Amino acid sequence: MEACSCNFLCPCITSNLAGPATHDFCKAAMAFEIQSGEFGGTLMGGVRFAFCLQSKVVMSMGDIIAGVIVDTSATDEQVAAVGAIVSGSGGGPLAMLDPLISEFRGIERQSIEFVKDGKHVSVKINGILDQAVEGIESPAVEGQCLTIDNTVHPVNSHLNLAVATRNTINAFGIEWSDSEGNNNGHFASFDWQGEAA
Repeated sequence: MEACSCNFLCPCITSNLAGPATHDFCKAAMAFEIQSGEFGGTLMGGVRFAFCLQSKVVMSMGDIIAGVIVDTSATDEQVAAVGAIVSGSGGGPLAMLDPLISEFRGIERQSIEFVKDGKHVSVKINGILDQAVEGIESPAVEGQCLTIDNTVHPVNSHLNLAVATRNTINAFGIEWSDSEGNNNGHFASFDWQGEAA
């Protein structure tokens, strides 16, 4: 799941990261819960992590600061694997952001609560990250969310559109808080493959 400081609908989704953010910046967090898989022989099922970032007004111009939080239940090997996955060395989809990051502020370990219940998805890291998104009901298909397809996003080209009902970030010097329900959110399953560089 992801929530950012932009109003719904995030301009990056429709502009290939080239549209201006709602503010003079974008502050965002992507939270992940891996169901199954492996990286370099390390089993990754059950690992949770959050990727926090802050960009200038146009994300594709770079100068992004970022940091990663991995759940305390992860082993040292799993933490190292997450570090590779979110960097260019992992060869996966998140590597597309690597050239845009000017300052990586490291990896921390914290307890991460991740909950997905239908169109409601939330992540909580005490004192650091508290986000919840609610999928927008499809007007055409009962029980499904409104979606966008064939977009450029590191997680999936198919996203369930949502609004952030809670959106607080206080990590790696990135600070944002909004509870008015106007901020953009989305969520999707992911199935990544790649070769380490």
